[in-house]
Parts: sequence; structure tokens; C-alpha cells
Amino acid sequence: MDAFNHQRSWRREPVAPEPYGAASIGSEYGDFHARTNVTKQSKPGAASEEQFLEEMSHALAGWSDPAAHLRDALQKDALQLYCQPILTLKSGQFEIAEVLVRLREEETALLPPGEFLPVYEHFRMMPDLDRWVARHVIDRLCKGSRIGRFSINISGQTLADLDFPGFVADELKSAGVPAAALLFEIDESDVLQQPSVAESFASAMKAVGCGLLIDSFARRSVSFAPLKTLHVDFVKVDGSIVRNILKNPVTMTKLNAVLRVGEVIGVEVIAECVEEQDILLRLKALGVGYAQGFGIYQPHAIEKVAPQVLSG
Repeated sequence: MDAFNHQRSWRREPVAPEPYGAASIGSEYGDFHARTNVTKQSKPGAASEEQFLEEMSHALAGWSDPAAHLRDALQKDALQLYCQPILTLKSGQFEIAEVLVRLREEETALLPPGEFLPVYEHFRMMPDLDRWVARHVIDRLCKGSRIGRFSINISGQTLADLDFPGFVADELKSAGVPAAALLFEIDESDVLQQPSVAESFASAMKAVGCGLLIDSFARRSVSFAPLKTLHVDFVKVDGSIVRNILKNPVTMTKLNAVLRVGEVIGVEVIAECVEEQDILLRLKALGVGYAQGFGIYQPHAIEKVAPQVLSG
């Protein structure tokens, strides 16, 4: 994943500037207290403290009933798919794109992922969101897309959802979309924290026919074993390594190790967070297969990046 290098689950986008449909976050969403209708209150007594904290938690999320608001967003398709193309360095083509997501608020405002994904996680609604994303990406592929393969970030909650692989299989079959058109990105932190769950998910998705990718790799890993146990197709090298390959020998050593292992076991390597031309040129010289980042292509609405292929 190359975007809001979130401490996982809600990183879907880089922190570099890009248009959100309004001049600024401040002007877009207005004053926090005005938006949430929060007023100052005196310190509650012990009997009402639990209720007080619950009310303030809702205010912290930004909505009076966050769970209902987010559930409503899913039901009314109030979410917007964005994507960031991934450059194939050998051909110079964009054959894959990472799917990102934003939440529409009011008429034109688009909330970036850091504003709402943590709330989906808190209410354990990430499997619902991941289903929404998968279904709409499959629909895009069904209608025809100039980019033929999309990668979808999977939350730690969804990894443990035993029904998710079957859901994806049914959606693919119904739409007539080949399973190989989808890649599922599993974050390195989830692989390390719940390895057996990640392995079960990977096995089930492989049985469906979808591709797999470990994201943010080498940020914490000290072993290449997950690449073998999960049978991944791609590994995405963490941006903290990619950004520093020209000035830190340790990061270059790590990248070279990933490249050597990838070549031996047949795993393609993607470098994320590529923001400088000199780094892009070095990656190509090293034999990295793919690159992604603001220095290559900024995220945009999926219909602009991957428009439908019109017949006739």
C-alpha cells in the first residue's frame, strides 16, 4: 500500500497533497464543534460517567451515531473508489492499480481515509467495508477497465472472516470476471501478529484464484518465511526503505535481499512511496519490477484512472 502510511488498517493514501474536491480540510469540514454539535459540559458524576464517555466518543468520531452513519454510507454507496496505478518498470505500462477509498460527506466533500477508517475499525465493520470495495471493483472490471488488475487492501478483521473468500468467489462468478484480476494486499503487521489467520486467508483466496501481496514488507520482518508460507505473488517493499536507498546502505542491503529472494522463489517486487526521479532510476537499474508513489502517479477517482473500455 502506498498511501497514508497509516499504522496499518487505515493507511490508504500518501500524505502528499492532492485534490479532495475542496480547498482545504478545514474549510471542507468546518469547525469540529459545529460539525458534531458538541457543547461544553460540566464534569459528570460517577453514575453518568459511562454514558458521558460514550457520548464524547461519538463526538470524537464526528457523528452523533457513528456506527449508523457508516452503515448508512455502505447501504447508500456514499463511498468513492480512488486508485493509484502501479508502474511496470520493464514495459513502462500501468497494468495494476491499488484501490483506495474515500467517504462522501454532504454535497461535495470527500473525507480522506484517516478520517473514517479508524471508526470502521473501532466498530468492527471493516469486513463490511472490504466487501463493499471488492464488490464495486469487480463491477468496474465487469464493465470493462483500461487497467485490468486491481489490488485491494484487506484489514486484519477481514482476514479472520471465514465467509469473505466465498463472497469474493460468488461475486466474481456472477460478474464473469477472472479471479486473477484481483490481488489482495495483506499488511506485514497483520502477517506477523496473526500468522495462522493470514495463512488460512491466503490459502482460501488462492483456491478462489486471486493473487496475493504482502504490503509494507521489511519494515519489521526479519524473515522471508511468510513469502513462502502465504504463497504470495508480490511483495511491496515498505516506503521507509525505498525512500532511503540512495543515502542509507542498510536500506539498500534490505532491498537487494528482497530482490534476490524474490528472484529465487518467483515473487515479484513492488517499491512503494517512490517520490523522486533518482530513486525511480535506481530501482529500475536494480531490477525492481514495479514502482508506485506520488512521483509516478497520484491517486485519482477510479473512473478517471481506469475508465471503462467502450465497445464498438
